Amino acid sequence: MPEVRRRAVALVVLCAASLMVVLDGTIVAVALPSIQAELGFTSAGLAWVVNAYLVAFGGLLLLSGRLGDLLGRRRVFLAGLVVFTASSLLAGLSTDAAVLVTARFVQGIGGALASAVVLGMIVMMYPEPRAQARAIGVFSFTQASGASIGLIAGGALTQALDWHWTFYVNLPIGIAALVLAPLVVDADRGRGLRTGIDALGAVLVTGGVMLLVYGIVETGAALPLAGAALLLVAFVVRQARARTPLLPLRLFRVRAISGANVTMVFMVAGMMGFQFVTALYLQKVLGLDALATGLAFLPAPVMIAVFSLGISAKLSARFTPGAVLLGGLVVVVIAFALLTTVPTDGSYFLHVFPALVLMGSGAGAAIPAVMGLAMSGTDPADAGVASGLITTTQQVGAAIGTAVLATAAAARTAGLASEGARAALASGYRLAYGLSAGFVALAAAAAVAIVLVRRPRPAAEPELCVAGQAR
Repeated sequence: MPEVRRRAVALVVLCAASLMVVLDGTIVAVALPSIQAELGFTSAGLAWVVNAYLVAFGGLLLLSGRLGDLLGRRRVFLAGLVVFTASSLLAGLSTDAAVLVTARFVQGIGGALASAVVLGMIVMMYPEPRAQARAIGVFSFTQASGASIGLIAGGALTQALDWHWTFYVNLPIGIAALVLAPLVVDADRGRGLRTGIDALGAVLVTGGVMLLVYGIVETGAALPLAGAALLLVAFVVRQARARTPLLPLRLFRVRAISGANVTMVFMVAGMMGFQFVTALYLQKVLGLDALATGLAFLPAPVMIAVFSLGISAKLSARFTPGAVLLGGLVVVVIAFALLTTVPTDGSYFLHVFPALVLMGSGAGAAIPAVMGLAMSGTDPADAGVASGLITTTQQVGAAIGTAVLATAAAARTAGLASEGARAALASGYRLAYGLSAGFVALAAAAAVAIVLVRRPRPAAEPELCVAGQAR
């Protein structure tokens, strides 16, 4: 197989597997009522069908990325696919609530192993800047649109078949990726465990991020959040002193990398929280059913595809990735500002559709840019951990956004109950959209630091370089 074609097939395999993992975070959402009715979940227990996956996935991303650097990224990717696919089968076969929650936790472990190394593999596979930008655009599309596609697929599968198929759908994708990946994805040896793995650091960061995600999804549980803070502070201290740190702190000296990760937290907090709130607005206020709600999100992934699969790379080449990131975030803020006006008797095409088009356009431009910046200036030996880091911040942002927006909307709705159920709900959702706009505005503020990074002066003008140093 020609090299160009082999790399293209490898990119499709990696992105398809990554999309499968992203889908799993939301595809089950619209099936939750059916799962509760069949397996007898309590209302509190039902949340753990989602939360068990999020806790394991978010907590293990950083460790998974470093394992890819040490053991070989393809090896870790394949191991994650095996775990994820097998646990998907177990989840689909579940006839007991405890078995399903356990299977979801194991799915999170497999998802972390498989997805944490994908971006690092793509960057190494496409070293040429323009080709790399296009490849990152394809990967970014899977990350940005996966949640929306999951809602559409979940509604269709649940309505046409039953909830078990929201898990069975992973089997053909996982098996195909396991067969094709060894044929088209280059093996990498990794540096080996003998070079040293910071076991204490691994325990600290995994425990810290798991407690952080748990504390967030449990709506601000104080004790887990305090424990997370202590463990993460201890982790940073450990990384500063360890001979072979799990997360080299030198990565944060590159302003583009540190700025990209901060931007990602706030950007995803706004975007993922928005999807949760919009699904509720469409069903509880506008009266759409599960399938119609999923289809209503379609404009967003379509526009994300249009921008991330071509336009974003061209804009980054014409301007700078930082400028494209900032411009995309401004468009997303405008989209959320429009949604803060949704009325109780609103119309989908008048009040929601235009905002989805704007949000998809802005996200499609911004997400490839922030992904590329997060990997910029990364040593090949650290590509796995850098990939795991940006995926971790993405996951933490999603948990923060969903928890904050859901809590704020519920509190506003409860306070206005006397005004009528639909009016109170709409008011709560408007508040949530305003908070989404605020999160993305904070992301834009972080992006300003990236835009202001001064480019190095050309080597052909030594007198200007000397003058710059004299300053």
